[in-house]
Amino acid sequence: MTNQTTAKELIARLVAFDTTSEKSNLELIAFVRDYLDGLGVDSHLTTDEALGKASLFATIGPTDRPGIALSGHTDCVPVEGQPWDTDPFEVVEKDGRLYGRGTCDMKGFVAICLAMVPAFLERPLSTPIHLALSYDEEVGCTGVRPMIARLGQDLPMPLAVLVGEPTMMAVVDAHKGINDFETLITGHESHSSLDLAGGNAIFAASRFIGELMRLRETYIAEGDPSGRFEPAYTSIHVGQIAGGTAGNIVPRQCRIDWEVRPLPGHQPADIQEAVMAFARSEILPAMRAVSGEADIVTTEVLSSPGLAPQPGSPAELLAKRLTRSNATSAVSYATEAGLFQRAGTPTVVCGPGDIAQAHRPNEFLAVEQVDACIGFLERLTQACRGGI
Repeated sequence: MTNQTTAKELIARLVAFDTTSEKSNLELIAFVRDYLDGLGVDSHLTTDEALGKASLFATIGPTDRPGIALSGHTDCVPVEGQPWDTDPFEVVEKDGRLYGRGTCDMKGFVAICLAMVPAFLERPLSTPIHLALSYDEEVGCTGVRPMIARLGQDLPMPLAVLVGEPTMMAVVDAHKGINDFETLITGHESHSSLDLAGGNAIFAASRFIGELMRLRETYIAEGDPSGRFEPAYTSIHVGQIAGGTAGNIVPRQCRIDWEVRPLPGHQPADIQEAVMAFARSEILPAMRAVSGEADIVTTEVLSSPGLAPQPGSPAELLAKRLTRSNATSAVSYATEAGLFQRAGTPTVVCGPGDIAQAHRPNEFLAVEQVDACIGFLERLTQACRGGI
């Protein structure tokens, strides 16, 4: 069978596992482990028994030296409420596209890497190739962190990491981070006829959101000095708001879920402090005039760092060589790349597919992108046979 055929079959196998982030990925990991074991490749798991999830790390080639890590996540986003034309957990090939949840983001890359393992094994590698498969990337890159903590301890520290998130096989050397916050506003519950506006948690939430919108406009006006990102500013987004009990009850509580995707050099903590300073000076006094128990509390729910450019790093030079391009770009979505970089490993992002297809109904990966990734990994194989 050709590598493309094998890759397609493995993409279909991985997509068939419903590894939505709220569910376990252990069946998928067991499949991958059995597949590698059948090829004589040992793998190591980093397991969270409470969550019923695991990351997998495997090395093909010598184990006494650092190698090139291919990093991908095994979880996917939900499909509920999306108008799919086909079963999202069954790959359908049509018009040169592979449709299914995770084909693009990013079981396609993981499957292609697995399909290439026989080629990695065909002749001895001078530089090893590592597979680093994690869980819960979609909810804050939480699963990769315990595995990264083992690098340089009982797992080898890679020479470079290539994260296979969809970039259309372009080399991405920078991306924004992501910080999610939850703000809980507590007011004073009463009969709506009393019109205690100062106790109304939803009124307070509207003013809080208004300040977030004002800060957002400030960052839009400031722009992106590097000229590399789109959107070209630190973005502030409100994703959910929930509060109130009934139409004739002054709402006691309201929760706001909001997000910051900072440009390099911008600190989300500064935004959190700015909006909370506004809350303390402009919102809380009127609320506490109604009830001394009124409060506004903001908690950081998750944080994943951005990826900073490292011109001339081993990861960048290798990825340019493998893509046969000298160009690099920046993206606004977050990946585990920043975490690997913080651990001391040069990292870039380069993988098959278009991020515009991720998280959408009828998500797809173009077959030509499968072929492009196979070519990329074939060149990596040759490079690792010669020694990097």
